Amino acid sequence: MFIIDAHLDLSMNALEWNRDLRMPVSHIREREKGMTDKPDRAKNTVSLPDLRRGKIGLVVATQIARYVEWGSELPGWNSPHQAWAQTQGQLAWYKAMEAAGEMIQITGLPELEAHVRLWMDKGQPDEKKPVGFILSLEGADSLVELSYLEKAYAGGLRALGPAHYGPGRYSPGTGMSGPLTAKGVELVKEMDRLNMILDVTHLTDEAFDQALDLFKGPVWASHHNCRALVPHQRQLTDAQIKRLIERGSVIGGVLDAWMMVPGYISRKSDPFEMKANLAVLTDHYDHICQIAGNTNHIAIGSDLDGMFGTEQSPYDIDTIADLQNLRGLLQKKGYGEKDIENIFHGNWLSFLRRAWK
Repeated sequence: MFIIDAHLDLSMNALEWNRDLRMPVSHIREREKGMTDKPDRAKNTVSLPDLRRGKIGLVVATQIARYVEWGSELPGWNSPHQAWAQTQGQLAWYKAMEAAGEMIQITGLPELEAHVRLWMDKGQPDEKKPVGFILSLEGADSLVELSYLEKAYAGGLRALGPAHYGPGRYSPGTGMSGPLTAKGVELVKEMDRLNMILDVTHLTDEAFDQALDLFKGPVWASHHNCRALVPHQRQLTDAQIKRLIERGSVIGGVLDAWMMVPGYISRKSDPFEMKANLAVLTDHYDHICQIAGNTNHIAIGSDLDGMFGTEQSPYDIDTIADLQNLRGLLQKKGYGEKDIENIFHGNWLSFLRRAWK
């Protein structure tokens, strides 16, 4: 079944991890054998051939570059200008993939519908089809000033999450508390003017409420799980889930193991020992469905290879193509074919059609 994945850090992997994503996952792992500069070396799960193999024909692909102040323990760039330059390098990589016929950018409804028709066409082999991507900015630090948002929009940016981890120029993020900054308030208003999609992922609780009050346009949570099941500020509370449902939002279930099972310690725990498998995601789906009363607000936002690999993914994921195994797991849990279609692609498609009509 055709899959849409609403969160993949493809360009970050290409540029900062120096991975040639035109190659299969197995090839990239072989090339990284013996490397120790990052904990996920030779443990990657994502590549363009493996996306095609898993019939994941459309993704929300990120640009990401954090600004960090002097003394910060977080990795990042020492000025917003450097962060902006990094995002533009990432954009150049996406454009290079387009020129090579590997990917195709989707910025509006006509392109979306044409791309979905292509991937639904069983007469053409999937391995010959380009992977579609909708461009999203994860954390707004790289916008040197507000005018840069319009520059980014002209380059195809269609979704934006103001925060990431730690302090942010526009909003504090995961692990923090507090509202949007003054610049963040203006950013959200400008996003509304441009009819962009607001991604609430990584916002603090205060900023989440404030952003939803300010922003009148389409809202999604690209990669989020449930705080009721895994207590941490990074997760959505039931009250937040209800607000998103009221807004017609879709929540993408995330596959970073520490966000799947309680008590998992990032970079230390073992997915197998913690029983972090793909089926756990369906528990988070169920929780949201019980609140919503339907399956219209859940989907996939895997975040695979989002600064982690198989050492912190569900233990039954070898490559991203294994997302197809969700189908059998959902069937065992009592989900019908229409429900599975909603989760695999239908809910994201319905959301985008409403947002871009």
